[in-house]
Amino acid sequence: MAKPNWADRYAVVTGASSGIGAEFARQLAARGLHLVLAARRENLLQELAAELHEAHGTKTVCLPGDLTDPEEPARLFAEIESRELDVALLVNNAGFGQVATVSKTDLARTMGIVQVNMAALTELMYRFLPPMLDRGEGSIINIASVAAFQPIPYMPVYAASKAYVLHLTEGIWAETRDSGVHVMAVCPGTTRTEFFDHAGSPGWAEKHLSSTVEQVVKAGIRGCEKRRPIVVPGVANKFLTKLPRIGARKDVALIARRFFRPRKSE
Repeated sequence: MAKPNWADRYAVVTGASSGIGAEFARQLAARGLHLVLAARRENLLQELAAELHEAHGTKTVCLPGDLTDPEEPARLFAEIESRELDVALLVNNAGFGQVATVSKTDLARTMGIVQVNMAALTELMYRFLPPMLDRGEGSIINIASVAAFQPIPYMPVYAASKAYVLHLTEGIWAETRDSGVHVMAVCPGTTRTEFFDHAGSPGWAEKHLSSTVEQVVKAGIRGCEKRRPIVVPGVANKFLTKLPRIGARKDVALIARRFFRPRKSE
């Protein structure tokens, strides 16, 4: 099947103010796409928009908002629809995690993870998919994680949310496979972003084998162009996704407990 037709059309990227989301914006702009950038930090969105315009002449719409608000996905979609933008691609990148023992878990933050990583992603998919299906073309990239393949103590809600994203994506990929619309999941391993700093485990990415955002996004876009259902960037990460199939589930969880246990100072 031919590569998706993206030139001079729009991609919507959530969580676009930094990290993987910002890098998706850069690499998609280099492929001729215009951008709708959504995230909480408007100043960073505006800076990125200026960068993309200077480098590629990209048209950029910045729509700041907080997806922990259950009403935000509908507002975001309505604003994009009101501008009559030709959206060829949705990148559901917004998400966050929390590393903590159960007794020290911030419950409000935990419920925010559920809202952003699962509920907002699901709603945006189901709002953008029908117009794509009507046209018989369009792509959706959901950012999952290698954490989707196993339970992870000390960040169980994050891992469970990414398992949900992976399974949801696989199901919709199969359902829409013959429609001309392509849905896929990207499952990065540890990536050098702000994720662990905000999750409560600063410096984690620097202390462990990790990928750059450029590597993750390049693999994701290539996988989308090839219409793959799942992309796991990096050989080591691909190996990690196989391990839970070999060991007993309880052993996998216990090994993860040793690996992810927070330091006493944290």
